[in-house]
Amino acid sequence: MQITEISASGLKREYKVVINAAALESQVNEKLEALRQRVNMPGFRPGKAPAALIKKQYGRALLGEAMEESVNSALQKTIEENQLRPAMQPKVDLQNFEEGKDVECTIAIELLPDIEPGDFKSIKLERLVVEPTEAEVDEFLNRLAEQQKTYEKVERAAEKGDQVVIDFVGSVNGEKFEGGAANDYPLVLGSGTFIPGFEDQLVGLKAGEQKTVQVTFPEAYGNAELAGKPAEFACTVKEVRGGQTVALDDEFAKRFGLNSQQELRDNIKRDLGGEYKGLARMKLKRNLLDQLAERHSFEVPEGMVELEFNQIWNEVTADRARFEAELAEEKKTEEELKAEYRKIAERRIRLGLLLSEVGRQNNIEVKPEEVTRAMIEQARRFPGQERQVMEYFQKNPEAANSLRAPIFEDKVVDFILEMADVTEKQVTKEELQKETEAVS
Repeated sequence: MQITEISASGLKREYKVVINAAALESQVNEKLEALRQRVNMPGFRPGKAPAALIKKQYGRALLGEAMEESVNSALQKTIEENQLRPAMQPKVDLQNFEEGKDVECTIAIELLPDIEPGDFKSIKLERLVVEPTEAEVDEFLNRLAEQQKTYEKVERAAEKGDQVVIDFVGSVNGEKFEGGAANDYPLVLGSGTFIPGFEDQLVGLKAGEQKTVQVTFPEAYGNAELAGKPAEFACTVKEVRGGQTVALDDEFAKRFGLNSQQELRDNIKRDLGGEYKGLARMKLKRNLLDQLAERHSFEVPEGMVELEFNQIWNEVTADRARFEAELAEEKKTEEELKAEYRKIAERRIRLGLLLSEVGRQNNIEVKPEEVTRAMIEQARRFPGQERQVMEYFQKNPEAANSLRAPIFEDKVVDFILEMADVTEKQVTKEELQKETEAVS
């Protein structure tokens, strides 16, 4: 077997491999003899069938098998002797093959770049800190009470905050549309459940009254066929129900398995604090990644960038109508937008390779129990199907790896943050939300 480097450019390498015909034939003959010892052929005892007959029936398949093994061996030898780190599965191109002659093929390999992580101690970051206020706890409690509110039938006109039971049929230009009708629908007026203007037009109606509600679908409505169009809904109010106030006392707390109102308040405050910390970490991590991207510039494998770009682009163009509307709104051509997303793909690959190298150099690993915990968290999202979800991850390595990757990334990020110069800044909830909205 002869292996010769024929091209080296950037991260790309190409090798020519010549597999000796005699060596290949010898390998095929060994396979034929091994097969002859165990194959059953009519008229012959096991191991006694003529080699020529075995070769006639199985020769092509065994030759293909021998060629595949030889190419894989050549690939492995090339990688080991040249100390290569492939970024992706190498591409093998069979250039010349005639039975009885040497086999020629080329192996194209794209390499991982050599990465020298910078000085993380020089990175300066700001961690936003928010302490939940009593007013925010009160606001959350009131929302809980609103969700727990019950409604009872009343004999009067509907008011904002009441629940009305309605039948409705919607139409655009006189034509009914899918999903635009329902019977006995309980709607709380002022809840914002329906499109703007709908609920307000039902205020003042009594049970048994009808009204044609006229509204216009928002431009950004989920259904592109209805977005921005005027519509009519023929509505019949069947019942008006008044809301019953819920007392925020110890009995209310017991609905959630707690002993007292104070315990409920403490739990809410703790959960709000956890939510704020999560948002603050999102902002901190994004700022860190921005600095890492600015400080590290190295060539990235084109094949990896192409795969990442294709995945992003497929997601962007999944809803073609919405995609075309966005193009028009941003006043960009499809090629200009592609160029932007390709840069995003390149940045993602570069950061991913950097974090991977930092993890490799510092022996950062994801433990099996950490992946198991992530599986359990995913399973909890599907009540009643926990077992099936766990089995899915256990039987699908790629799915399990999809859980491992973000855990590894967070561990590496935490490792870098420990070295970075991170100061804390007290902010309000509104300031935190404004900062995180700028990130997303």
